[in-house]
Amino acid sequence: MRNALFAAAAAILVALPVVAEASNLVARVSVSQQKMQVFHGGRLIYEWPVSTARQGKITPRGQFTAQWLSRNHRSSLYNNAPMPYSIFYDGHYAVHGTDQVNRLGRPASAGCVRLHPDNARVLFEMARQEGLDNTRIVIMN
Repeated sequence: MRNALFAAAAAILVALPVVAEASNLVARVSVSQQKMQVFHGGRLIYEWPVSTARQGKITPRGQFTAQWLSRNHRSSLYNNAPMPYSIFYDGHYAVHGTDQVNRLGRPASAGCVRLHPDNARVLFEMARQEGLDNTRIVIMN
């Protein structure tokens, strides 16, 4: 009996990393294409133009779990610039709406991932509904 309990506990511990990596909402950003693909439950549901870091700035690459949400955020670093529907994922980096929609599709930001405000609202609400632990931001070349 004791060995069976130990084996069951070991199986659960081995499976935990797989469960932790599973995210129901994934926003995958291609820096080279300046596009975001949004997957829900593993299915592609949206593809939107974005703006990532302009020359001399950096958009961090990697896989990040959403950290916090801010519906009407303003930048403390860049002249109180509006950052509606912000999903923060790596310190002060976020996916957020922009008022510079004419620049979407090419690098223009100071490092964040900019979206059309309508698209940012959709993603923000999905992240709120799914929960931060179930929302992953993937930034790749």
